[in-house]
Amino acid sequence: MRVLSITTLYPHDGAPHHGVFVENRLAAMAERGHDLRVVAPVPWFPSRSRRFGAYAVHAAAERRGVRRGISVSHPRYLLAPGLGMTAAPASLTAAIRAEVARVTADGWAPDLVDAHYLYPDAVAAAAVADELGLPLVATARGTDVNLIPRYPRQRREVLRVCARAEAVVCVADALRDELVRLGADRSKLVTLRNGVDLDRFSPGDRDAARAALGVSGTVLASVGHLTERKGHHLVVGALEALPGATLLIAGAGEEAASLRALADARGVAGRVRLLGALPHEALAEVYRAADALVL
Repeated sequence: MRVLSITTLYPHDGAPHHGVFVENRLAAMAERGHDLRVVAPVPWFPSRSRRFGAYAVHAAAERRGVRRGISVSHPRYLLAPGLGMTAAPASLTAAIRAEVARVTADGWAPDLVDAHYLYPDAVAAAAVADELGLPLVATARGTDVNLIPRYPRQRREVLRVCARAEAVVCVADALRDELVRLGADRSKLVTLRNGVDLDRFSPGDRDAARAALGVSGTVLASVGHLTERKGHHLVVGALEALPGATLLIAGAGEEAASLRALADARGVAGRVRLLGALPHEALAEVYRAADALVL
């Protein structure tokens, strides 16, 4: 099958870990013989200078390239401050439409549009699928179900996408159940959990992993972006009741300073280690070293 995948969650030169879970699924599809092209728009920003922080990250994205055997393009779209959530679908649609015209100019014709993240990605993808007369499959991944639909306009758009799509993939039963509660047709919803690369994430030498990280005793790991909704602060707080336990936090984000301050205030700073964003192969060693992964 020829699949046109549309998503703002995809790795690129400026953010090599961004949306790697989407890349992993699509790479697995390609390995099974499907012919994929990925259109992964990034917000336009005029500078790559690090002084602009997160705003400049996507400016470093390559325009086009090949990752894991899949052709990927990163068209730019305008994400205006203060208007992003409302204006993003229209801006995304324009960028995707122009890029799809280029991708299909050589005669490649998709059988299916595959969108990841219901809002704004799948909203824009649905508009393009309508123009191409193609079926749509959309994937719900988290905040597009349990946060964004708190806003009435966005909730209507999410439900419209669910009605338009031939199928909606949910990466957890909880997301499927929440979409049903919001009003989506249960018969279109299917749970397909994120897969695990068992060659990379496998049992190994636990003692060596612990020695490399310089940890011993009870070791906990918490992995994910350093944002409040990921709940790392809850794990830091729990250390007070776990004397002697060490917490390894893998991830980067705006909550790093507040997590350090919290650990200091709770008297556990010496037992909390912020490892920063890690590549997958390094995460495997963190998992091997830990007694438990805390989500």
